[in-house]
Amino acid sequence: MPLRLIFMGTPDFAVPTLLALAGHGHDIAAVYTRAAKPARRGMKLQPTPVEQAARQLGIPVLTPKTLRTPEAETEFLAHHADAAVVVAYGLILPANILDAVPLGCFNLHGSLLPRWRGAAPMQRAIMSGDAETGVMVMKMDAGLDTGDVAMAERLPIADTMTARDLHDALAPLGADLMVRAMAALARGGLQLTPQSDEGITYAAKIDKAEARIDWNRPAHAVLRHIHGLSPFPGAWFEITLDGAPVRIKALRCAIAQGSGAPGDLLDDRLTIACGNGAVRLLEVQRAGKPPMTAVAFLNGTPLQPPLRVG
Repeated sequence: MPLRLIFMGTPDFAVPTLLALAGHGHDIAAVYTRAAKPARRGMKLQPTPVEQAARQLGIPVLTPKTLRTPEAETEFLAHHADAAVVVAYGLILPANILDAVPLGCFNLHGSLLPRWRGAAPMQRAIMSGDAETGVMVMKMDAGLDTGDVAMAERLPIADTMTARDLHDALAPLGADLMVRAMAALARGGLQLTPQSDEGITYAAKIDKAEARIDWNRPAHAVLRHIHGLSPFPGAWFEITLDGAPVRIKALRCAIAQGSGAPGDLLDDRLTIACGNGAVRLLEVQRAGKPPMTAVAFLNGTPLQPPLRVG
């Protein structure tokens, strides 16, 4: 039996779930998302990916600045929804909103809770060297990602995976998981399990101040740092060209053979020594330029030892 749902989400990660729920016959009464922001050349207002998808589906879109007003609660109740689905919405849902739908509010979270509660679970899982992560459907409560878990899917994290790669793998996996969860909810068979009190970690929002690469760390830690911050905000280092420092973002790399003082360029292929071992950069981005392969970068900016990056 289809449910009448409110969908709440903002970035492209949420779009597959919205499309999957609509495609499986659920009645999406309204979509809540963040307001359009100025972006790109000309700073024209750019609707969120979720708003664009909702407009194409003909679903009403709401962009309240807050849900903490009586008016917001009244408007939410007026949709007469059975449940709400939340995927990277970006606003806190107060208790009165959580209680405003009879079957509850269900969040799709990109980690294996209780590990990596919070804002940046995919990035933190990669940066911390985790061997796996996943997606979970959780019934929301007043805490930060503390609700009971309904369903989960696991996914290995390969060393080749960037945050974008992981995002692109988890988005459809999560969409399928939420469809299955809502089907179980509709037939009264969705089982909820409290989260463990052990293994709780928090995925703090990525701070640009932590993006500079520390070449003193072991090669594997450097690789995971680079991949966890790719493509945004991008882990970076500096080289001196024509007497001036130039910032370079490292977007993709691989473990390489070689050793030297941390930060030493070891060859003409962008292999750089770490505190233990070395990494070879495969994709980079010079400030103000589009991403490019290391080969393309070196064609325009040949680099050879001796050279140290910082």
